[in-house]
Amino acid sequence: MDIIFKSSSLILFQGDSITDCGRNRVNGDDLGDGYTMLISAWLSAMYPQHNLKFLNRGISAEKVRDLIKRWDEDCIALKPDWVSILVGINDALYTPIKQFEEEYHVIVERISKELDSGIILCEPFFLSEDPKLHRDDLDPKIEVVHRLAKEYSTILVPLDKIFQESCSLQTPQYWAPDGVHPSLAGHALIAQTWIKCVQREIQSKVSF
Repeated sequence: MDIIFKSSSLILFQGDSITDCGRNRVNGDDLGDGYTMLISAWLSAMYPQHNLKFLNRGISAEKVRDLIKRWDEDCIALKPDWVSILVGINDALYTPIKQFEEEYHVIVERISKELDSGIILCEPFFLSEDPKLHRDDLDPKIEVVHRLAKEYSTILVPLDKIFQESCSLQTPQYWAPDGVHPSLAGHALIAQTWIKCVQREIQSKVSF
């Protein structure tokens, strides 16, 4: 179990408002009230011997291009051991797919070249009673995340897939009242899915 999280590993969460989730910008250690806080709580309980550290640098309303602008300060300079990225819903309907892929490639490439960090890419997601709403734009962007995960051998967290499946159990509003911003249950689902994907990676590394 030590293969993924070593002693004092720093896990950095990046993204938009789903990650930001009301964090206190004055307090750089504040994780907000969403999935980042839940992940930090569970991992700290699971790996108490590792003294894991967590940082949230998500900023509400940001697109991938905004992450590029602050990547030196809010990623590279922090020297994280792991970088988790959840971004893309603000690019939906606004950023052409080619531009989205080029910009997303920039931030992942920089992690790969400039840091000795593991990378966790999360699918952007949108929930609606109309299963076709915005899918023509969002689905190709999810495919971009999949291609980058394969190219850079990252951990992939299939959030859109999990949310769509979970809508068979409860309404979309139960998980995300406005289709984008998760409820507490939605944030818990993100955290559970994220941890399961990381655990699967651990198991694959220790299996022979």
